[in-house]
Amino acid sequence: MAITTDKVSRAAGLCAIAAGLLYVLVQYIHPHETLANVTTTTWKVTHVLTVTMAVLALAGISGMYARQVRQAGVLGLVGYLLYAGCFLAILAFSFVEAFVLPAIAGQSTQFVSDVLALSTGGTRDGSVGGLDVVFQVGGVLYLLGGFVFGIALFRAGVLARWAGMLLSVGALITLTVPLLPHAQARLLALPVGLALAGLGRSLWRTPAPVTAIAPALAQPRLAPAGAA
Repeated sequence: MAITTDKVSRAAGLCAIAAGLLYVLVQYIHPHETLANVTTTTWKVTHVLTVTMAVLALAGISGMYARQVRQAGVLGLVGYLLYAGCFLAILAFSFVEAFVLPAIAGQSTQFVSDVLALSTGGTRDGSVGGLDVVFQVGGVLYLLGGFVFGIALFRAGVLARWAGMLLSVGALITLTVPLLPHAQARLLALPVGLALAGLGRSLWRTPAPVTAIAPALAQPRLAPAGAA
């Protein structure tokens, strides 16, 4: 079976749908950031799902950008790079939360508590190394990348424009996070999750030019001219 741009585009759309739905799900099942919860199964599952979401989102937004690279222009490229950086930061930070913190929670309680304080806005008593930079930069990229990429998608008009605008609005409302309790602030992620799912559905339903990327493996090769 030949791999075509249309098939790759549709696959990216499915990835974006899954990423958006997972992002919404994580907000509802995420346990409180306490030292006792770090070693629970719920904590591990939640952050493995977040890692999965970040990988799927990277594939999804890459497909979105590739589908409308000419229409999106420079703004689309800038937005894509910023937003991709955001999901790379989420991937890195969530990997630590899923696989590192549970393993050291019993021996390095202060370090784990300081890492948890990054998310809750609590007081830290020590250094968490580069995780602080990853968390802060990821937050900035989430805001700027979501806003710029959403505007670029809206202007390009290839995918659902309502979803592109919702992505921008969802990114902007994160500015109100410091004004809300941490548990309620998680609900501000829902518009972004719905926007990703909506854009993914639109990408899946919007045919791309059918151009072969790789020929079918079973396709016979033609003999060179003049060969016996």
